Amino acid sequence: MPIIPTEQVDKITNNRYEAVIIAAQHARHLNAKRLEKVAQLEENAGLEIDGRKITGIALQDLVDGRVKYNRGGSTK
Repeated sequence: MPIIPTEQVDKITNNRYEAVIIAAQHARHLNAKRLEKVAQLEENAGLEIDGRKITGIALQDLVDGRVKYNRGGSTK
C-alpha cells in the first residue's frame, strides 16, 4: 500500500479527521462493490477482483479527487 503524505490530505479538507471519515465512507462503498463481485464470482469464474487494500484505494481516490463529497456528510 503506498504511503500518502498528510500534506496531500490536508489540501482536500480543512480537517484531517474529516478526510478520514470521507475515506472511510468511500472504503465501505468500495467494499460493498467487492462483496458483490465475490458473490458473482461464486457463480461465474470469469470475474476479476482487485487484490489491493480497500483503505489504500479509498485514500488514493480521495487524494486524486475521484471522491466527491458534501460538507453535509454524504459522499458520492
